[in-house]
Amino acid sequence: MGAMTSRVATGADLNTVVEILTLAFADDPVWGPTLRKPGEPADGAADFWVLWVQGALRYPWVWLWNDGEAASVWIPPGGTEMSAGQEEAFEALAVSRLGDDAAAHLTRVMAAFDANHPHAEPHYYLSLLGTHPAHRGRGAGMALLANNLARIDGGGMAAYLESSNPANDHRYARVGFEPIGQFQLPEDGPMVTTMWRAAHRD
Repeated sequence: MGAMTSRVATGADLNTVVEILTLAFADDPVWGPTLRKPGEPADGAADFWVLWVQGALRYPWVWLWNDGEAASVWIPPGGTEMSAGQEEAFEALAVSRLGDDAAAHLTRVMAAFDANHPHAEPHYYLSLLGTHPAHRGRGAGMALLANNLARIDGGGMAAYLESSNPANDHRYARVGFEPIGQFQLPEDGPMVTTMWRAAHRD
């Protein structure tokens, strides 16, 4: 993994982060079929990822590993994934790209994520973590996650994520996340596991 370094992404890194996430989530059980029409190539979802990343870039918690091997998108305590204007743009994009029915389904999927998100304790929210396919199998994503968590631990804060792919659950468990619940997505969609990592304090 080269120099094994992480850095905060900026607006100049938008395309890099979007490319990583677009390719990393192309076959995801939840976001693969939800953000693209059947048979559409992976880059068909790129416009959605642009809005998600732009929303997160309002905070200094979008991270790159070695300038492009992996990316993580965190929402800090009290933050939101998108601004009100970005949410409106996202809804309009869904209708224009997917059609009314699929856009309505996407809205229900996102509402399910929101309804199951805990709010009792301030925490960092790992919205997205992805590794570029060209660098899979080398530990880049988990190395970036461990680096992020060390910073979060330094502030004595908890962390939360939703695992949309069961194949990743054990990886999150290895860095301290514990399952706290599950919910099924609309229209007999896949199950999503919610995971919490308690604050680590000295």
